[in-house]
Amino acid sequence: MAGTIRVEVVYALPEKQKLIAVEVPEGVSMLEAVIASGIADHFEGLDPARVSMGVFGKVEPNPAGRKLAEGERVEIYRPLKADPKSARRARARRASQD
Repeated sequence: MAGTIRVEVVYALPEKQKLIAVEVPEGVSMLEAVIASGIADHFEGLDPARVSMGVFGKVEPNPAGRKLAEGERVEIYRPLKADPKSARRARARRASQD
């Protein structure tokens, strides 16, 4: 019989952050853990099935297939507001004009 593991689910906006510890069955996927945590109830418009997520800063391309281990922290990522390369180019252009 499978046991349970304890994992954390975290999401942050500039004005609000939430970390939820949750006990889930062994073999649970990242997506299942996020749904089980209920974190989407704390953030309007957060759809766990449509966001990027990862574990300890490493993006997971398949959250529904990635099984979690005891103590892991699932991070839900917000979409980027600007492409980092474009932002860097814009800063360089502004600096060269000064």
